[in-house]
Amino acid sequence: MRALLIRDIRLAMRAGGGFGLGLAFFLMVAVLVPLGVGPESALLSRIAPGILWVGALLACLLSLDRMFALDFEDGSLDLMAVSPLPLEGVAAMKALAHWLVTGLPLVVISPVLGLLLSLSPAGYVWLVASLALGSPALSLIGAFGAALTVGLKRGGLILSLIVLPMYVPTLVFGAEAVRRGAAGTDALVPLLFLAAISLGCAAILPFACGAAIRANLK
Repeated sequence: MRALLIRDIRLAMRAGGGFGLGLAFFLMVAVLVPLGVGPESALLSRIAPGILWVGALLACLLSLDRMFALDFEDGSLDLMAVSPLPLEGVAAMKALAHWLVTGLPLVVISPVLGLLLSLSPAGYVWLVASLALGSPALSLIGAFGAALTVGLKRGGLILSLIVLPMYVPTLVFGAEAVRRGAAGTDALVPLLFLAAISLGCAAILPFACGAAIRANLK
């Protein structure tokens, strides 16, 4: 499993659409929004939690179609299906690799982008905490969508249509946690919901991914 994780991280770094592209997209959102809505600090501070979470969500979405597609195209996925490794474990490792390459860098850089959007200083800790707890769910849900669409030509659009509605609870609770934290009110409840969503996804979705991959390989 460790070798598979390292392999997927290396492939994501080499193939593009991961580390650099996700960070660049996140940065572009933080830079372009003030240009579009104006430089008023009060307005930017009010919309910053939602904008930052939408930016992180879309940045994670960029590389989802590559999660299983490259292995499907070169036949590696067929070999994994007949190997002693369970497909559930393969899906979990691919989701973890996606989070390490895409989600974790977004967590690290988020305070800088919060500064660009005039986020209240009280909200920085909550922004990092919400992304750290919620972004694993984005990768796991994305892995499920990628498993459902593996092998489909031009499956990127279908993948987006499948995944985006399932991202909504994570987006709502993540933005609410940052909003409450920036306002100085209790943000623990949204964070607990985010943690519950990520844990639930980790417990269920690898098995759903394995079943979807088996169905698509028949």
